[in-house]
Amino acid sequence: MTGTAAADPTEVICLGESMVTFMPSRSGRLADVPSFARTIGGAESNVACALAAAGHRVKWVSRVGADGFGDHLIEAIGAYGVDTSAVGRDPDRPTGIYFRTATDRSTDAHEVAYYRAGSAASAMSPMTLPYTELTGARVLHLSGITAALSADCLALMLELTERREGRPLVSFDVNHRPGLWRDASGPEVLLELARGADLVFVGEDEAADAWGLHGGAAIRAALPEPGVVVVKHGARGATAYTGPASEAAEGTAPEAAQDSAGSAPGAVFAPAPGVDVVAPVGAGDAFAAGFLSGTLRELPLRDRLRHGHLMAAAALTVPGDLGTPPSTAHADRLAELDDAAWGRLRLGPGWTSAVDEEVRTS
Repeated sequence: MTGTAAADPTEVICLGESMVTFMPSRSGRLADVPSFARTIGGAESNVACALAAAGHRVKWVSRVGADGFGDHLIEAIGAYGVDTSAVGRDPDRPTGIYFRTATDRSTDAHEVAYYRAGSAASAMSPMTLPYTELTGARVLHLSGITAALSADCLALMLELTERREGRPLVSFDVNHRPGLWRDASGPEVLLELARGADLVFVGEDEAADAWGLHGGAAIRAALPEPGVVVVKHGARGATAYTGPASEAAEGTAPEAAQDSAGSAPGAVFAPAPGVDVVAPVGAGDAFAAGFLSGTLRELPLRDRLRHGHLMAAAALTVPGDLGTPPSTAHADRLAELDDAAWGRLRLGPGWTSAVDEEVRTS
């Protein structure tokens, strides 16, 4: 299904910018790195690739330049089984690229150099991507990164998150990136977009940074409209809120829920398994893909969260953003473990290709 429309109906459309990523050949300052390896990066295309690798029918929608980097993105993303037929080519604007150091980019001890201003993707708008071309799937997945790229991109995001009859399930990953916003409006815009979605993914830390909200109950109270709000608590796990905000306020802090998933009204908590982390990148996108996969399969909320954790573990145990997910059967067996066995689970490099007996549960 590379580069052409899929024969079967598309399950998920992922819309957003992807960039060619240059990863250093060794650690150190960008000024000192002698060479880089080329790969791909982009929140929404990461989700698309992970979902396609897991067997779902996915389309990535974006714009790239009419250049070699654009060719590379389309070919590399298409190689995962993603339908890239809706990716536009812009003859006047380049494909975005960025360079990063090998240091942990989740801390301040890293450098990232973006060359995306005026990129082809920043020209996405309601005119270049009509709404009617973005609704032919069960799920439309978006992220807050797109809204920060340009005024046209923001207009597109506002249109896609407008509540209207017959739209697909709108999934929105907040992805707060303060450095991308040209002014201080970012947090307010992200809150508005999240309130227009049906399913929201947000980290507890980024909700605190962007909105000054602390704890899952406060986040759910600020986002009463989405049917599901997934709050990620880092290495502790994640909570899915489905009940009214008034129920969430009764007590849904992960500390109170860790002994029993779903112990609070309207909330299900699933602890993350132990992971031997190779690189802390790409986990959020992979988690979203795992949860969306479980949503498409109509699994119970606990299992959707566990599939999110397993997909995140696949990304965390490889050097780059994209890991090879476990087979569906393997992931299902792990997701169905009882609480005690799940709590003993330990996942390390190569675990996605290991047989069940090789995955440590002690």
